[in-house]
Amino acid sequence: MIARAQLADALCKASGRDISIFPGLRRPLLIESRQPEVPQASALANWPHRREFPEHEAIEFMRRTIRQHPGQVTLLGIGPLTNIAALFEIDPQIPQLLKQLVLMGGNMTPIRWGSLSSGLVEWNIWNDPYAAAVVFAAHVRHCQIIGLDVTRQVELDVATARERFRGGALNLVAELAEVWFGVGKTKVTFHDPLAAVSIFDPEVCTYQRGTIAVELVSKQLEGFTFYRPDPAGAHHVATAVKVDRFFEDYFAVVSKQ
Repeated sequence: MIARAQLADALCKASGRDISIFPGLRRPLLIESRQPEVPQASALANWPHRREFPEHEAIEFMRRTIRQHPGQVTLLGIGPLTNIAALFEIDPQIPQLLKQLVLMGGNMTPIRWGSLSSGLVEWNIWNDPYAAAVVFAAHVRHCQIIGLDVTRQVELDVATARERFRGGALNLVAELAEVWFGVGKTKVTFHDPLAAVSIFDPEVCTYQRGTIAVELVSKQLEGFTFYRPDPAGAHHVATAVKVDRFFEDYFAVVSKQ
């Protein structure tokens, strides 16, 4: 968790921002950790960042902030949902006090039984499916979910990424991308940035209401998200993205830093 906190701090500093960062829980709720090491941390040697962070404060910071500003806080989840699930369990009123919950997680591609190729499990949900089940079951005013099936539509190949990742905070993004390319990856997919952009540009994606359930029993399908369209469903699920509009939004902000 510390390496990820250091990366977040380096990105904040590269963007000219001094933002408090609180590392969260180190392990999933009920399973062993599946998170690998953080190879991108090798780029930290070239960028200023803090080495130490407050401990055991992440969940309380979220709880306190949301309670102090009821109906005003948008909570963005762009990783395994362990900390958000713990927050909701510690203080069950929190979901109703949020303005909205926006998540990058899941894959709403229909699964063809007998072949899992069209229903890939998504990393954030798979890393803590029990936490995801808690979060998806919570009664939030507005729960907006951007799944893998949509985020995979916003990608840049190596050549384009190297051309566009220049200036300000994009210089750090470029170094992080090179670590990614160095392990054989041929493109950058903007999973988390799309979820973030969707908060500030509500029309970058189109949505359909429905209900999402997480598989917890089958080991073969553990962490799969099963989506059922339902006009009265609790989840607003992204179904498409305006790709050009996303990149306009993203680079208009990040390139200014």
